[in-house]
Amino acid sequence: MSAAAAAPESQSNASAAKDTGPLAGVKVLELGTLIAGPFAARFLGEFGAEVIKIEDPKGGDPLRKWRKLYPEAGGTSLWWAVQARNKKSVTVNLKAGEGQEIVWRLAKEADIVIENFRPGLLEKLGLGYDVLSKDNPGLVMVRLSGYGQTGPYRDRPGFGAIAESMGGLRHITGYPDLPPPRIGISIGDSIAALHGVIGAMMALHHRNMNGGNGQIVDVALYEAVFNMMESVVPEYGVYGMVRERTGASLPGIVPSNTYPCRDGSIVIGGNSDPIFKRLMMAIDRADLANDPQLAHNDGRVPRTAQIDGAIAAWLSTRTIDEALDVLNAADVPVGRIYSVADMFADPQFAARQMIQQFRWQAPGAKEGEGVDVALPAVTPKLSATPGETRWLGPALGEHTDEVLRTLGYDADHIARLREQHIV
Repeated sequence: MSAAAAAPESQSNASAAKDTGPLAGVKVLELGTLIAGPFAARFLGEFGAEVIKIEDPKGGDPLRKWRKLYPEAGGTSLWWAVQARNKKSVTVNLKAGEGQEIVWRLAKEADIVIENFRPGLLEKLGLGYDVLSKDNPGLVMVRLSGYGQTGPYRDRPGFGAIAESMGGLRHITGYPDLPPPRIGISIGDSIAALHGVIGAMMALHHRNMNGGNGQIVDVALYEAVFNMMESVVPEYGVYGMVRERTGASLPGIVPSNTYPCRDGSIVIGGNSDPIFKRLMMAIDRADLANDPQLAHNDGRVPRTAQIDGAIAAWLSTRTIDEALDVLNAADVPVGRIYSVADMFADPQFAARQMIQQFRWQAPGAKEGEGVDVALPAVTPKLSATPGETRWLGPALGEHTDEVLRTLGYDADHIARLREQHIV
């Protein structure tokens, strides 16, 4: 197995790494665990923000123990290397009064606080937006929760899988004769996190341009999914149409489907009018290419089965590589369905340096210890101020002393807090 991109220099957890990028100087306080809130903070950290992640002293973020673990770092998840890269880990017991004071003092200096607790929990801890913004009126607080901060469902627990269901995604995913499957990643959490990042950037811009006041960015996971549902709302509102599962095809957009070849399947998007004509010519169906009824998408939809059948018949005698050669030459959008192994071997991934190699070492590790890990590169790619991985997921509490010292805590005070299990 070889990496698809040129490997940058090895990096370990290094809080001394310089913050660079378009968000350098922005301070982010991350409160929360697992996926949505931490992914939003990760995104900001990748582009230069200083991200201080608050973790419980007893075990930290549960994501540290999810999926494949790295034994040489105390059984830490390899996912952690990605999700927590560029963050500083500070342990704080939020149930303790002095722990709450630490968070309050950090929030006083922050530009953005990101949290994904159940609505009302921060208020119970005395850390609600009304309290934090009183001493920091420019504070932007991103609140990610299953159902939002208001409404009859606000107190229910809400994970990404529930949001995908309530937001409509699951209903239209899969084949009509089978129960709706889930997508193989936590897409609801990730979509919500990106909404949180967008909201934070808009709120920060508004603060900087209009008098310095911050605001709350209220992101409900189900609403973030709902926001991606394209035309389902107007279709139902006007026609009473409920979009259903259609397998691998994209309903009402023809042709756009997954088609079998002799040795596997490919995806073809031939749905624009000129592309459709080129596709039909490439598969030796000039009759369909020149049929006036098929010149536009609204005419093709009633004849979807005929068009898909023509494509499938042509592909049935060809391998994936043979089909790709013909269709790429005809300038038709087409692609194989990649596994992660395909990504590692692909020249496009390599040219764009989308997979990068790092050396991940536990704090205090000797030279040569650790593990080489491949991580996805930072996206999007900015030409002048690109994001970067400055260090990988930190050990639990790795930066506690460093951060507390910046707040004025001396060594004796920090030692007492640690003895009392406050940090």
